[in-house]
Amino acid sequence: MSRRIGILGGTFDPIHHGHLVAAEEARWQFRLDQVLFIPTGRPWQKPAGVSPAEDRYLMTVIATASNPAFTVSRLEIDNPGPTYTVDTLRRLRAELPEGTRLLFIGGADLLQQLLTWKEPEQVLALAELIAASRPDFEIDGLVQQMPSAADRIHRMEIPALAISSSDIRARVARGAPIDYLVPEGVAHYIQKRALYR
Repeated sequence: MSRRIGILGGTFDPIHHGHLVAAEEARWQFRLDQVLFIPTGRPWQKPAGVSPAEDRYLMTVIATASNPAFTVSRLEIDNPGPTYTVDTLRRLRAELPEGTRLLFIGGADLLQQLLTWKEPEQVLALAELIAASRPDFEIDGLVQQMPSAADRIHRMEIPALAISSSDIRARVARGAPIDYLVPEGVAHYIQKRALYR
């Protein structure tokens, strides 16, 4: 049988329990052999105000260390130019054995922006998409805009966690606690490196 690899890309600034819940739910629902976390190197849609790539990479390693099905990749961190999903997927395809099934995990809100990405049709040719949807967010609009890709876009319900990286950064900036929003090791790393202050 071909391996199934989930890909969870993101800025992870910082990584939080919402990311981890989505990854584990995708692993379980779609019978994934592995979930590969890929922190963005230079996110072209968020060019300013992003923490250093190495800090975001290390926080992701800390957050995922206890789950043997989770792996963190430096694929985008070590890439010197802007990072585009389609280029990352091409590099992954070149490295992985023939027949590996790639499933790109993202929030339904992120995936609704797919048409603004570089070469969106190629993204869907290289990987299927898992849209982690909240009860108030639908992906039908994306499917209607790309009907040929309807069988490559999968909906995944996840437990509702109202956690966002921007809220966590704002809490740290004003001195509010972030305990239980991020893994304990990530909270310690943020404090040690004085991130978001």
